[in-house]
Amino acid sequence: MKIAVGLSGGVDSAVAALLMKRAGHEVVGITMKLWREGRYKGGERDACFGPGEAEDIAAAEAFGAKLGIPFRVFDCSEEYERSVLDYFREERTAGRTPNPCVVCNRRLKFGLLPEMAARQIEFDRFATGHYARIVASGERLAAARANDASKDQSYFLWNLSQDQLARAMFPLGDMTKAEVRQIAREAGLAMAEKPDSQDFYSGDANELVGREDAEGRIVSLDGKTLGTHRGFWHYTVGQRQGLGIGGGTPLYVIRVDSCRNEVVVGRREEAIRGEFEVRDMNWQGAAPTDGPVEGMIKIRSNGSPSGPVTLERGVVHAPGGLFGVAPGQSAVVYSADGAILCGGIIK
Repeated sequence: MKIAVGLSGGVDSAVAALLMKRAGHEVVGITMKLWREGRYKGGERDACFGPGEAEDIAAAEAFGAKLGIPFRVFDCSEEYERSVLDYFREERTAGRTPNPCVVCNRRLKFGLLPEMAARQIEFDRFATGHYARIVASGERLAAARANDASKDQSYFLWNLSQDQLARAMFPLGDMTKAEVRQIAREAGLAMAEKPDSQDFYSGDANELVGREDAEGRIVSLDGKTLGTHRGFWHYTVGQRQGLGIGGGTPLYVIRVDSCRNEVVVGRREEAIRGEFEVRDMNWQGAAPTDGPVEGMIKIRSNGSPSGPVTLERGVVHAPGGLFGVAPGQSAVVYSADGAILCGGIIK
C-alpha cells in the first residue's frame, strides 16, 4: 500500500512515517507551508504557525532523505489565512473562544493538503502523527481516544467527515509518547528530543486579532465595576489569570460582552453551567438522532472527559455542572469506550 504521511518536522510524524515504512508500505512525505513572510511578526515559541516553519520543513526534508522517501511541500498559506486566521479573528472579536486546530484539521490537514498531494502523487491512505485511533461502529467510523491519555488529540478531530476518516491512519494511537521517543532514539532521528509544539501561534495571538487596545470595564454579575481592561478580546470564559483584580475571593471570567466591551467576572461556582446549546454538530460513530444520547464530554482540549451528560436536540444537560463553558469552543461527546459520538460548537 502507498501511504502519504503528513510530516511536520517533529518526532511524532517522523515516527509515524518510520512505522509505515517498517510495515512494508511505500511511503511519501508531504508537508503544508503556512507561513508567509511579512504578514505577521511571530515569536520564538514552538508552534504550528510562525516564522520557525522553514526550520521544521528543512527537518522534515532531511528526515525524508535519511529514510529514503520522496518529500513534497505544498503551499497552503492562502487557504490557511482564509479558513483559520480569518475565523480566529472573527471569533475573538465577537467575544467567542475559537478553536483553530479543529478548523485546520478539517479544512487543511485532512482536506486541502491530501487533496493537493493527490493531484501529483498516487497514494492509498493518509497517515499523521496524531495521538488518536479510528474505530468502526457498524458502517460508520469515528475518531477515538488514544492509549496515551495525556497526549490524546481526538478532541481536535471531531469534525472530520466519514471520507476523511476512511482515508486516515493514526499509527501512534496505541502508543505512549515515551515509546515514540524511544523508537526515534533507536533509529537515530535528529528530532528524537525535540519539544512538542504547545501553541497555535508562536507570537502574541492578539497580533492576529489586529485591533488597537480599547479600555473597558471588568464588572461583577450585578454590574459593579471591579476594574478595567484593555479590550474584551484579550479574555476568554473561565480565565482567572491576568484580570488585574487583586485580593479577596479568586474571580473568573463568566461572560465576555463584545457590544459593551465588558468582561463579566464571578466566583468559580458562578462559572458552572448545567445546560447549554451546541450548534453545527457532526456525528461520527453514531447516527444523528433527535432522541437523548448519553456519554462523556470534553469542552476544552486538556483533561479527561467529564460526565455523564445527556445530549438531546442540540442541548447538553450536565447534572454535575461544567466549569468554564465557553461560546465558540468545541463540545465533544464520547461513548463509554472512548469513541467520538459527535461534536459541535458551544452557542
